[in-house]
Amino acid sequence: MQRRVIAAPVAVLGEMLDRLAGPNDTLWPHDEPLWLDRPLDTGANGGHGTWRYTVTAYQPGLRVRFEFPADSPLAGYHELWVRAITHDRAEMVHILVAQSRGAMLLLWPLAERRLHQALVADLLDNAERAATGTVRRPARRSLWVQLLHAIRPTRPAETAR
Repeated sequence: MQRRVIAAPVAVLGEMLDRLAGPNDTLWPHDEPLWLDRPLDTGANGGHGTWRYTVTAYQPGLRVRFEFPADSPLAGYHELWVRAITHDRAEMVHILVAQSRGAMLLLWPLAERRLHQALVADLLDNAERAATGTVRRPARRSLWVQLLHAIRPTRPAETAR
């Protein structure tokens, strides 16, 4: 689980959540774009990079759940949600509930988990920056994550589908 308390009303973070994978998406890091085959809603299919998933739950302004397909190297889901703390502070939370299969049994602990954590940290930085204009403690990529990014093949969004 990764989370960030942000000095903004929950409605501000909820609006950002609702724009995921759309033309005005301010959350998702741009180095590996998130795409969906239609606007964000239950049943939309998409992914980022080589990862694929389906939106299986969506509560506008509050929560979105993405489930991995049956043939995925991960069995389970990941979810992004927001909740109010006070009238002018909210929390954005990302959870991943999944089991590795096949080669991912080795790849997840060695590389993919750290890449995933870095992507979510960047997403939370983007949320804080968009909501407040600044990031109090920007995420820093470890040398390992920097190396993984340097050797990982890049896939433009239009060919990732």
